[in-house]
Amino acid sequence: MILLVLVLVTAGVVAVQLAGFLSAGQGAAVEGSSVTAGSRTVTEYAPEDRAGPVALSGTGLTGEAIDIAAWRGDVVVINVWGSWCAPCREEAPILAATSAAYANQGVRFVGVNVRDNPAAAIAFEESYGITYPSIDDSNGKALLSLADHLPGAGVPVTLLLDRDGRPAARVLGAVQESTLTALLDTVLAEPATSS
Repeated sequence: MILLVLVLVTAGVVAVQLAGFLSAGQGAAVEGSSVTAGSRTVTEYAPEDRAGPVALSGTGLTGEAIDIAAWRGDVVVINVWGSWCAPCREEAPILAATSAAYANQGVRFVGVNVRDNPAAAIAFEESYGITYPSIDDSNGKALLSLADHLPGAGVPVTLLLDRDGRPAARVLGAVQESTLTALLDTVLAEPATSS
């Protein structure tokens, strides 16, 4: 009887956490159009409904300072990941290839490595050919700065920012190449609105 109650309570907690992962993190971003496919949820935000610019900075895995405010004018892809995360391993080759394919089109990629150690994270990036920088978020500050735009739990999560640094789209779960390139093409086609 006690085991059955424990199983039911555990199942309930997991269901609540999963529901939070799939629906949390709306924050300052106005709800846009969402599409759920399998374990992925893609949300796009219309330009007129986007929240203000995202502030994200930190120290990279190799010690360099990273601040995306310096990248205004470019489209920015933020990917929250961990080397221990199976879906992150699934999407890593897609992110590496897409970042290379869009490098000369005004698109910058940055990772936010969570709940990991730098050595494992660097080995992961080398293994998958990831050449863009990742913030070492072992202190949780980078993820906290994204709290208005991302769920508090669950990786991977990808956030696309327009040229003004505003959230244009979000993917909960492993991103697919066709989804990522379609989102990037849409945002790249938009004019920047700030001066």
